[in-house]
Amino acid sequence: MTARTLIADLAAHDAGPVTVQGWVETVRDQKRVQFVILRDESGSAQLVNPVNDDTAETAATISALMHGSFVTVEGELKHDERVKLGGLEVKVGSLVVETVALDSPIDADTGIDKRLDHRMLDLRRPEAQLIFRVQTAIEHAFRTRWIDEGFIEIHTPKLMASASESRAELFEVPYFETTAYLAQSPQFFKQMAQGAGFGRIFEIAPAFRADPSFTSRHATEFTSVDAELSWIDSHEDVMAHHEALLTDAIAAVVERYGDRVREAFGIDLQVPTLPFPRISHAEAKAIVEARGHTIERADGDLDPEAERQVSAHVAETMGHDFVFVTDYPDTVRPFYHMRHGEGLTRSYDLLYKGVEIATGAQREHRVEVLEAQARSKGMDPEELTSYLDFFRYGVPPHGGFGMGLARVVMLMLGLPSIRETTYLFRGPTRLEP
Repeated sequence: MTARTLIADLAAHDAGPVTVQGWVETVRDQKRVQFVILRDESGSAQLVNPVNDDTAETAATISALMHGSFVTVEGELKHDERVKLGGLEVKVGSLVVETVALDSPIDADTGIDKRLDHRMLDLRRPEAQLIFRVQTAIEHAFRTRWIDEGFIEIHTPKLMASASESRAELFEVPYFETTAYLAQSPQFFKQMAQGAGFGRIFEIAPAFRADPSFTSRHATEFTSVDAELSWIDSHEDVMAHHEALLTDAIAAVVERYGDRVREAFGIDLQVPTLPFPRISHAEAKAIVEARGHTIERADGDLDPEAERQVSAHVAETMGHDFVFVTDYPDTVRPFYHMRHGEGLTRSYDLLYKGVEIATGAQREHRVEVLEAQARSKGMDPEELTSYLDFFRYGVPPHGGFGMGLARVVMLMLGLPSIRETTYLFRGPTRLEP
């Protein structure tokens, strides 16, 4: 391979010969000197080419360069504090055009839909790449805690014989002589691992919802962050793990990218305090009503405006961006959530800056109770045989959560839509690129 130096490493490099590779951001073609701003995955640097008889061929090449063309440059690195871009520049010795680019169909003012049509070009923006460096730091922090605590990573099937959540949001897939479904969640498989004696498991993987929503927080394919823990006493144990995980992730982003996030997005990230606030579902409804919002959902669940109002109340009174809304009524929870009290479940939604990012719960592990709760939801236990059967061989008390990764990144960086924080977005009208 070429002995390439990343642009971010030039500052620590001694003056002298270097090879840099990247794409052309801008060209300033002056009579006696040419300047090229070259970008790679780590940053930008200024190239300089004095125009004279000896550099005529290189000067002609630079004059013809198009924005976005990829080039390899060998030259002399010079440290000069007068250069605004990093206090250094590279005097071009040779320049090889690896690929010539067409005129870009998008610019800084282009709307999100057209930018998504040309996502490869859109992702060249420094702030776009920062989004995915932040995402990488988040996932690394998650995995570090999980591995340190003895969790096992699993990879569950995304082709299923039956629904994992709601049949109303299933994608059907022809599968030889039958029909398969794209997994809405790894829920049943996570629970199977508890019966297998794995103890604590996690997965970061795609999930699919046939939901015709066009909101800023919905997608038909998304990355789900899932964990499941054996031997818990209640959903409080799940929440304690969940909040510690997110605190680790935000701390990692602050340490590694805090300054860059502030510069690119105007967000001064702060590591949240523990524990996160907890408000029961009943308390949340009272708060929303007191703030003047009427929830019109017939099932009694919180609507998006109610979630915003609850988060606003917590921010104003407790100074916190996160809040667990706990003890949801069983009417709005799946049959496998453990129930307690009068019609309540040991479950929670986690809100972050007014948006739900996760649902968690203690699961019901007693098969006879599961069957009864399924019937109470109008479900036929016979259709759940493959799920219920592994409970017949013993499953410990357990619980876990599922969380949308793109939503977490969107809210952390103050962005308007998960279209910005999804590498290649999929929605009801988008299957390309």
